[in-house]
Amino acid sequence: MPVRSLHTSVLKWPDRDTVDAAARAWAAAAAAVRPDLQRLGYFGSYATGDWGVGSDLDLVAVVERSDLPFVARGRSWDLTGLPVPAEILVFTAREWDAVVARGDRFARVMSTGVRWIWPLPPAAP
Repeated sequence: MPVRSLHTSVLKWPDRDTVDAAARAWAAAAAAVRPDLQRLGYFGSYATGDWGVGSDLDLVAVVERSDLPFVARGRSWDLTGLPVPAEILVFTAREWDAVVARGDRFARVMSTGVRWIWPLPPAAP
C-alpha cells in the first residue's frame, strides 16, 4: 500500500514494475487454490503505463465455469495481498468468448489491452 514519506506529505506509490511483480506472485498463488482458473491478467492504467498515485489495479480472470452471478464472483477473491487497491472481473470461458466477439469498445480493450500474467507464457528458446 502507499506510504507517506517521513518528512513530507507526498505519497510514494508503487511503480508499474513493483505492481506487476506483486500481481504475478498473487496470480500464481490464486491459481494454486483455484484449479478452474484459465487466465488472469490486468488492464487499465497499469497495463497502458498511465498509472499514477492513486491508481488501482484492474484485474480480469477467466474461469472454466461458475454458479455465481457475474456481479458476485469477484467477492470471493482476496485482493488484500496486492500493493495497491484492486478490482477483479471474473468471466467464465463462455462469457469471455462472447465479450471478445462483441466487437465494441470494451471488447477491444479486453482483446488487446489485457496484460496476461497467468499462466506464464513459455520461455523463449
